[in-house]
Amino acid sequence: MVHIERTAILGAGVIGASWASLLLASGRSVAVFDPDQNVEKSVRSYIDKAWPALEELGLSDRATPDAIRFFSTAGEAVREAQFVQENVPERLPIKFATYQEIEPVLDADAIVSSSTSGLTLEALQEGWQDPSKLILGHPFNPPHLIPLAELTANDATGAQVLDRTEAFYKDIGKVTIRINKGLPGHVANRLQAAVWREAVHMAVEGVASVEDIDKAMWAGPGLRWAAMGPTTLFHLGAGEGGLQAFCDHFKDTFNGWWDDLGDPRLDDQVIKLLVDGMASQAQGQSPEELAAQRDKMLTAMQKANRHLRP
Repeated sequence: MVHIERTAILGAGVIGASWASLLLASGRSVAVFDPDQNVEKSVRSYIDKAWPALEELGLSDRATPDAIRFFSTAGEAVREAQFVQENVPERLPIKFATYQEIEPVLDADAIVSSSTSGLTLEALQEGWQDPSKLILGHPFNPPHLIPLAELTANDATGAQVLDRTEAFYKDIGKVTIRINKGLPGHVANRLQAAVWREAVHMAVEGVASVEDIDKAMWAGPGLRWAAMGPTTLFHLGAGEGGLQAFCDHFKDTFNGWWDDLGDPRLDDQVIKLLVDGMASQAQGQSPEELAAQRDKMLTAMQKANRHLRP
């Protein structure tokens, strides 16, 4: 299997800049294209802010934030790349135009992985003459701190592309899952959408404040979910009897809760309720300040997880 050293980033907003930071920290070179005239300044600024956390998590011996170059076209950026992380806006015409530009100049063995969160692989493949190089590799924000990458391939994906992508992601510190059946939002986004739907419902119904509902998550099940998934945790919840005993005991309880879950919609009134609740919770802190606080906590949790996970 070819070792991947040369990478490219197409689309260098928050997600692309975070990918670039992670790739540099792993010792790879990074070529970047984004039509924004200020892209170099913004990406370098992002890397400077991300680098201390990456140092704390452990850099490759070959890591340097200087192994990055910026190009004026997507075709130039990918010409020598072995792996391309595509993060252009979630609109098919833009993605198709990007694919049409890069497909003729890609290396024969290159892989293009799309960070799309809402589009299916089948929809993206329509923009290719030969979609065999394309795979869906969806991260969680910020990719340099959240290890998850959701992978989707299908019959049109080239032989070994899924295995090579998975091996590469694992080599740069990602935790991968394989999605066997494509759905809008993939797996993790649908899970968090389900949780947020009930959080919104409880806020609308006045069960608790937006702040206290958030607190119930991070001080309760969120801590456990950072260690293990919900099914595993319920398996542990019944002791020696495991998941079978848990389901036998709580099936009627959960069926009743599921029947009673809310189905809110984000109309203007609900959005105002949430925005006002968030303002109260933030206590004057800007999104940038809250994000810095988040990243410090994520870094600490990642350090603990890396030492404890088998």
